[in-house]
Amino acid sequence: MTSIAQQLLRRKPIAREAGDSPLRRTIGLFPLMAIGISCTIGTGIFFIMSQAVPLAGPAVVWSFVIAGIVAGLTALCYAELAGAVPVSGSTYSYAYATLGEGIAMVVGACLLLEYAVSAGAVAVGWSQYVNELIGNLFGLHLPAALSNAPEEGGIVNLPAVILVALCAVLLVRGTKESVVTNAVMVCIKIAVLLFFIAVGMTGWNSDHFADFAPYGIGGIAAGAGVIFFSFVGLDAVSTAGEEAKNPKRNLPLAILLALAVVIVLYVGVALVSVGAQAPAKFDGQEAGLSEILAHVVGSPWPGTVLAAGAVISIFSVTLVTLYGQTRILFAMSRDGMVPPIFGKVNERTRTPVQNTIIVSAVVAVLAGVIPISFLAEMTSIGTLAAFLVVSVGLIILRRREPDLERGFKVPLYPITPLLSIAGCLWIITQLRPVTIFVFAIWVAVFLAFYFFYGRRRSALQPGNVPPGADVPFTSVVRQPGPLERSER
Repeated sequence: MTSIAQQLLRRKPIAREAGDSPLRRTIGLFPLMAIGISCTIGTGIFFIMSQAVPLAGPAVVWSFVIAGIVAGLTALCYAELAGAVPVSGSTYSYAYATLGEGIAMVVGACLLLEYAVSAGAVAVGWSQYVNELIGNLFGLHLPAALSNAPEEGGIVNLPAVILVALCAVLLVRGTKESVVTNAVMVCIKIAVLLFFIAVGMTGWNSDHFADFAPYGIGGIAAGAGVIFFSFVGLDAVSTAGEEAKNPKRNLPLAILLALAVVIVLYVGVALVSVGAQAPAKFDGQEAGLSEILAHVVGSPWPGTVLAAGAVISIFSVTLVTLYGQTRILFAMSRDGMVPPIFGKVNERTRTPVQNTIIVSAVVAVLAGVIPISFLAEMTSIGTLAAFLVVSVGLIILRRREPDLERGFKVPLYPITPLLSIAGCLWIITQLRPVTIFVFAIWVAVFLAFYFFYGRRRSALQPGNVPPGADVPFTSVVRQPGPLERSER
């Protein structure tokens, strides 16, 4: 009979993590990179300026840089772990292999919050641009009751709910179809943002940067905290570990290439946005980038082009975040941590259909009734907690498995992961107390679920381990050798 401490500390052997999967390996390097870009660009840049500029002022540019640096340090850690442990589940699977089952469940809670809430936030932002596009094209606007959350004076955000439903249909049809669609949308969104930068530069006014940091370093950090959820896409690449071709090479490359593209575009858009529009006008602004272009040109057509591009690109973000959420639940279900329904794969489409439907229903409710500002900040803390675990897990895996084959190694080790840990902790301390409190309650609820459900149904629980499979090991129970296992 294993003790609770042993259950919390048991880890999945790396060899087991690399085993066969019912999922099909169909995703090459560019589609993987597109997943990272898609889930990152659009997650925030099309509408997060209205949330971040009131906190940081023109210094929001530095908020993006700080968030990008922390995300970049963590991306290096992700790249190494993704190449060493190429499976579905992302940070959850990395934590299970390095820190133990208890921490893996905490990380699972963070990821489920991060992806579900992020998908909801993005869907709400999509609704804003749909309204802007319809208004520019037809002179009509959706009724406030059907395009806003109850807290914002509406009944339900119907466009956001419809978006989630459309993404669910595409994901159920098959992974290959979804990633091809996503890659096309990524090319469109990059073109749209380059268009924004080119047109927005014509309205540049350096006076907008006069009072550069009105709220000091605290405001810059608070802005970085809100913005950070925009980097969730880096995690999304690693959720495709079991569907990636040549994962030990392609996963690290895709993460690093996606990060480089994202940071350049984010900082460029932030600079041009503040240069073209006075900081005071950002507060409460919807479909902000579209409105900025309309003001600069004095005509609605550039804003219409950008709104159309945003509608397409934000669709791809929701698609990828839903994809990542379902793959994390798939990995957790396979490990016995959540009910088996999340691990069932349709024989024809080779996708977790029931899993996708359930996740989409939950996200649709979030998108329909919760305001975007709260959704964005809750996603940030989930992302930060997951990034923190990745950096800690890298250090532990280096010590425990020094000879493990790695497709990429973090430079300047251990300085890089330590700086990533420090950066994540610093940004977390800048979030609102209510955000941290709600996050703590969510993690506590998920841990309670683990104690009553997951730990007894774990695939590593004695009696649940299939004959001949690797057995779990902990810091207090050593891993039996091959001869000992054969004798048993």
